[in-house]
Amino acid sequence: MSYYDYISAAQKRENAKKSIDKLKEKNPDIEPIIIVGNAIVNTWWGKAWNKNLESYADYRNRISRGRSYVRAGAVLHLKIEKGKIMALVQGSRSKPYDVSISINPLEAKTWKEIKSICNRRIESLEQLATGRFPKELEILFTEKDGIFPSPKEIHFQCSCPDSASLCKHVAATLYGVGARLDMKPMLIFQMRDIAFDELIKRSIEDKLQSMLKNADNDSSRKIDSNKIHDLFGV
Repeated sequence: MSYYDYISAAQKRENAKKSIDKLKEKNPDIEPIIIVGNAIVNTWWGKAWNKNLESYADYRNRISRGRSYVRAGAVLHLKIEKGKIMALVQGSRSKPYDVSISINPLEAKTWKEIKSICNRRIESLEQLATGRFPKELEILFTEKDGIFPSPKEIHFQCSCPDSASLCKHVAATLYGVGARLDMKPMLIFQMRDIAFDELIKRSIEDKLQSMLKNADNDSSRKIDSNKIHDLFGV
């Protein structure tokens, strides 16, 4: 079978399942992308990642090729590290294709501006992780010079024979990143080589200072030590 032959969605799922089972025999730590339900992404970060990809003319005509692949479970393994995404994607051949994507680090000037605008406005890790922040911060994160990378900041390679600039295996991997951010949203900061805790540091410092100022005051409201974690959300 040549790489351009048609494969049904059911056959893709069956091929992917067999490949995952085989890979797990050698490496039980593989991290496949499993889509449950009709939506590829469900959370703010996952949706924002995919919306960013689909907003660029460079990707718009080709990125959709990856949707059916990621839905069929073809992304057998996906690992996000500092400035790097590595994946194994099942194609029409028995051996999965290796996909390697590098992401430029966020420019220091941009990160400084984001931190300045977010100053004291994100109060906990939970608020950041769930995307429950003011609308203007949503715009800040998703604008063209925000946290999400532009096509010129994304560089990819695939071991498949497709000569296209963005093959369906890379497209599936990029959609797979959105699904992974649904589960682990803070990986976007690792990917861009920035420290997410800097966005909430000022708010936490303010809370600590307030507590220290009131430490010597008698109060009937005592904070149990095991609730401090919930207070700060970290």
